[in-house]
Amino acid sequence: MTVKAAEATSAAQRLDKWLWMARFFKTRTLAAKFVSDGHVRITRGEATSRADKPSASIRPGDVIVFTRNERLRVIHILACAERRGPASEAQTLYEDRSPPPPPKDETPAIPFAREKGAGRPTKKDRRALAALKTAE
Repeated sequence: MTVKAAEATSAAQRLDKWLWMARFFKTRTLAAKFVSDGHVRITRGEATSRADKPSASIRPGDVIVFTRNERLRVIHILACAERRGPASEAQTLYEDRSPPPPPKDETPAIPFAREKGAGRPTKKDRRALAALKTAE
């Protein structure tokens, strides 16, 4: 293998393998399924395309966009990985350009919220809850 061929192979990497090595997914199989389902877009230069296959190649300079855990992720690839190392090493592979997550709503989701570990509701609490349910 010539030097140019070695540089070309190290400059590009499979998308599913890179997502796994950058620690966005716990297993490579999960990363491959995510890509196969069509959840990842790759932007190279001015062209944007949906990655349909886990074997899609990515290079430093590409931008990948996907949604994970109800959060939009915009990732600028800085380098290809040689191994799946610790998280601190994985974070050097990319620059996260994602918008900040929305602020968490402080209001409780249920109308009658109890503090965690407060125990069983008292009779007074049960009556108040029943009054709320009948009012709706």
